Amino acid sequence: MSTPDPEVYERGRGMDAHNSVMREVRSRNDASYDPREPTRVWLDEDNTPGGVKRSLTIILNTGGCRWARAGGCTMCGYVAESVEGGSVAHEDLLAQVEACLDHEREHADDPADLIKIYTSGSFLDEREIPVETRDAIGETFADRDRIVVESLPDFVDREKIRSFTDRGLDCDVAVGLETATDRVRRDCVNKYFEFADFEAACAEAVAVDSDADAAAGVKAYLLLKPPFLTESEAVEDMQRSVRRCAAVEGCHTVSMNPTNVQRHTMVEELYHDGGYRPPWLWSVCEVLEATADADAIVVSDPVGHGSDRGPHNCGDCDDRVQRAIKDFDLRQDPSVFDQVSCDCERTWEAVVERETSYGMPLAR
Repeated sequence: MSTPDPEVYERGRGMDAHNSVMREVRSRNDASYDPREPTRVWLDEDNTPGGVKRSLTIILNTGGCRWARAGGCTMCGYVAESVEGGSVAHEDLLAQVEACLDHEREHADDPADLIKIYTSGSFLDEREIPVETRDAIGETFADRDRIVVESLPDFVDREKIRSFTDRGLDCDVAVGLETATDRVRRDCVNKYFEFADFEAACAEAVAVDSDADAAAGVKAYLLLKPPFLTESEAVEDMQRSVRRCAAVEGCHTVSMNPTNVQRHTMVEELYHDGGYRPPWLWSVCEVLEATADADAIVVSDPVGHGSDRGPHNCGDCDDRVQRAIKDFDLRQDPSVFDQVSCDCERTWEAVVERETSYGMPLAR
């Protein structure tokens, strides 16, 4: 497999140039974080292969993504929220998990069926989450139905997944693929691996599923409108990517994330210079409706919807469109989009038809 090394391209060009810019941008961050406090935790509902389940989402505060330390993805600012020093002790990570369980006990009548654990990096990277911590988390949630853990494809290994499936816990590995188009992933997102690596990660999950007590699979995370794409190019890339992911054995869910402008990123630099607009919510609807017949659960959760830094329309219809997207996530029924309309949809159509340069958005 590819390795997360900034020396991927010729020195000073391509990926190395991206990394150099992003290291400089992130060096301006001077925030610090408590290693015993999770980054975020919340309760929700999610569509899974086993049906709609109540979920507890945990974002653990770790030493951060290994690739982000080298420079990382153009749109991702999560490493700026990580603990300094590159690692968090086993005891501190378990203290974060306990804080999340306290949150659940306080805000829910019953334990959630689905646990989702993200690290803003790779849960299966043992430099972020030690083996003993992974096993302890598997034991902690062994009485739940399903767990989702986040990882780059390099670290997806059937033996690591067994920390959960051997305890009877269905496990999905959430892989930040971003796009099925290698050139877009490389040049727009600045991610080092190829689609073939994603396919290999799916094969590892399938290998577990063949002889385990519980199921294993992959949830592909895609990115709608990374920098350097027009609105129409972004929509077309997502439609192709959803279908290509759904065709891979072991990939049962595709989650399309519209880009939002996070702090300490290249996207934020472009945004402030007038060279980037987050995607329209109409574009999210377009992709979901067009791929509703794909052989996978296809969902989207637009973060920061309706704000200038998040996916948005005109401001008047944003909440209505967001509710339709959430409804589609749970029911997989494209007819929900027939129930929302707004005059700004004509503006979006004009943008899709006429926008020819990523650096000059036709509408803000």
